Amino acid sequence: MLLALTGSSGAGKSTLAFAVADRLTGAAVHDFDEVGVPDPPIPPHWRNEMTEHWIRRALEYQERGLDLVLTGNSPLGEILAAPSAPLLDGIAVCLIDVADEPRRGRLARRDGGRWDERALDSFCGWAAWQREHARDPRARPGVIADDSWPEMVWSRWTGWASHDPRWRTEVIDTTGRPLAASAERFERWVAEQRAAHRSGRLPLAPGWADAGWADIE
Repeated sequence: MLLALTGSSGAGKSTLAFAVADRLTGAAVHDFDEVGVPDPPIPPHWRNEMTEHWIRRALEYQERGLDLVLTGNSPLGEILAAPSAPLLDGIAVCLIDVADEPRRGRLARRDGGRWDERALDSFCGWAAWQREHARDPRARPGVIADDSWPEMVWSRWTGWASHDPRWRTEVIDTTGRPLAASAERFERWVAEQRAAHRSGRLPLAPGWADAGWADIE
């Protein structure tokens, strides 16, 4: 299955994932950007196409009986719309979040002043939208769907309501929390999703994209 950590830059996604990587038996841990990130301006559709690339990598791991833990910026809706997403035997998404001021501080320390105020505002704006998206699929879907890669299938979920059981993003807020506590919570979430997958209780199991599930009221 694919266990995706999403969130804006500076939240601590990669730090959490790699802090527990050696304890996640039967899983491979990767960072979305390890394939390389183009210099700005980022080409159109780059993240959409790379999301599909990583889903195909997850399918390769799936054939070997392994899960993929992936850290990146792709939110739930983007993952579900990727062409090959329905081929996965399970999908679970966790939003790693942090308040704006700690995020700005982390980015400044991590990237040595690379970002100006406009860029930092953009990271915080993306984080705010990710929170909305995690709660409700109807929260400004055009943020990711407008002018996207033509291969994306947004219609798989754009008719869903917030109470649809398939629309589930766990949120781990790292604000003011020590790394060990956040890592423990993340590791527990992984175990919970894998247990749900084994028992047939995972909402995003094979068949989630079937038309008959749409528009649950």
